[in-house]
Amino acid sequence: MEFTFLGTSAGTPTKSRNVTGLALSHGGPKHWYLIDCGEGTQHQLLRTHHSVMQLQAIFITHIHGDHTFGLPGLLTSASMLGRTAPLYLVAPRPVKTFVEAAIGNSDSSLSFELRFVDSEAEGFHWEDDAFSVSTVPLSHRVSCRAFVFTERNLERQLLQDRLDADGIEAGPAWGRLQQGHDVVLQDGRLARCDDYTGIARKPRKVIVAGDNDQPDLLLGASTDAQVVIHEATYTQEVSDRVGPWPQHSSAAQVARFAEAAGVPNLVLTHFSSRYQLNPDAYPHIGEIESEARSIYRGNLYLARDFASYDLGKDGFLRPGAE
Repeated sequence: MEFTFLGTSAGTPTKSRNVTGLALSHGGPKHWYLIDCGEGTQHQLLRTHHSVMQLQAIFITHIHGDHTFGLPGLLTSASMLGRTAPLYLVAPRPVKTFVEAAIGNSDSSLSFELRFVDSEAEGFHWEDDAFSVSTVPLSHRVSCRAFVFTERNLERQLLQDRLDADGIEAGPAWGRLQQGHDVVLQDGRLARCDDYTGIARKPRKVIVAGDNDQPDLLLGASTDAQVVIHEATYTQEVSDRVGPWPQHSSAAQVARFAEAAGVPNLVLTHFSSRYQLNPDAYPHIGEIESEARSIYRGNLYLARDFASYDLGKDGFLRPGAE
């Protein structure tokens, strides 16, 4: 499972950071998902191995422009490239209105079906072969959600002692059982997959939060989560100076939540454009990292544009190839 950050800046882009976008792939680049789509996301994708032709679904946390303004361009570009496969757009209803207005008023059209799913509907749940997805309401100036991705269809291991004991010899039946299917054997017996295979590990679970000034809202959902990706727009000192109106989190707030929740891997993103990469500049992005590390003792990363991270089956997050 791989994450590639397409943008890590809050509100406005900088010379080194685009606004929010995250590519999540599972099982290779031909099966990937986009979470949020700030302006310029399609340009960022050109520098990755992800193609809009293989995009499975787009998830939007909330309507703010730094999370949505890239949608019309990305969708119409996919159409111009000849996409015909349906594409899911999982988002609040205002996003649907925005996309339809932008396409309808620009003499544009789509060559594929855009299947809108209301992420704020009561009892929301979405799934495909790779993931089961749920949401958690967050605290922001507009309605906002975190998306919880839980892995589905884990690989099965054959219980060879049980197969041998029941006289089921190695052959095509073993392969079908390992793929999750029940099998009728040559002697007429029904071999049930659940009786002859087992799953040796827990599913990987990842939370991608939108804008949020109350990280503790994710405490319940964080049980058994291996990774939380959360905004850290400011350091606490800057957050106190800015005041509560923007409704964003400081690095300290997120770190306290992650430490209390026992989250093993934490990735911070959505940094205010005031934070710079130049170590001689003020304020410097390292201040956010230092603040978080003073509280959180787990595996911590500050996301960078085009940085990739691999979540192994052991639940540990590692830097990937860029």
